[in-house]
Amino acid sequence: MREPFVMAQDRPFLHLQDWEHRFPGLVAGFTIRTGGVSEQPYESFNMGLHVGDDPAHVVVNRRMLAQHLQFPFEAWTCADQVHGNRVCQVTAGGAGRESLGDVIAATDGLFTEKEGILLASFYADCVPLFFLDPASGAIGLAHAGWKGTVARIAEEMVKALEQQSKAKREQLLAAIGPSIGGCCYEVDERIMEQVQTSARDWEQCVAPSGNGRYMLDLRKLNTLILLEAGISPDHIESTDWCTSCRTDLFFSHRKEAGAAGTTGRMASFIGWKTRKGASSSS
Repeated sequence: MREPFVMAQDRPFLHLQDWEHRFPGLVAGFTIRTGGVSEQPYESFNMGLHVGDDPAHVVVNRRMLAQHLQFPFEAWTCADQVHGNRVCQVTAGGAGRESLGDVIAATDGLFTEKEGILLASFYADCVPLFFLDPASGAIGLAHAGWKGTVARIAEEMVKALEQQSKAKREQLLAAIGPSIGGCCYEVDERIMEQVQTSARDWEQCVAPSGNGRYMLDLRKLNTLILLEAGISPDHIESTDWCTSCRTDLFFSHRKEAGAAGTTGRMASFIGWKTRKGASSSS
């Protein structure tokens, strides 16, 4: 399968190329670690206000991304991610763009039908999930670490889009973005006990690595959950980019942070500048 997340020429992000081509007016993608103003250990395009970086540097980086996307910075909207499965509908933009004081509280999934809102969420190995309903134009992002994955945040987003936006599950599009791959993500029995409850065919996502430890493919696990939630197989795209393998391009908490827990964050983003592409061919 062709890689869905393609490096934007002379820009500090990957864009979800097929969606942007098929739906004029949509921007969707995932930032890389270079091209900004943050200093070590957040060098340089850190998007996270919550990791100890100078907030002024983070805001400059966020403004730079908005400018690259030709989106007003006032549209930037994000939440306080807690590794849960709560999903929230966004009706007005601007939350959390310059301060943690006004983020959307305790939420790992955001969706909207409105144009002029740029949804964003933050990563340094966890799985970014992108959603689009071609009929209504509803768009969404979900942050899926192992906790959110086993809590089936992917399914919670599908349910929310179905209930709030009248989306039909079989018509929804989903994309799985850059994250730590099954090549690099080793977990213990404690996590595996929960993985075993998360999807019927969970064994497809796990390879024993010895001494009671396992290699876990979170992207594949989220794919299984999306399929169980009713998304058509040909409507799911998944990346091959591994954040741990490619620390030249991405921040990786697992590979870089160590005991200090210090590294930057990439941002996933999606938004309609205009809605003219909302009913394009699916």
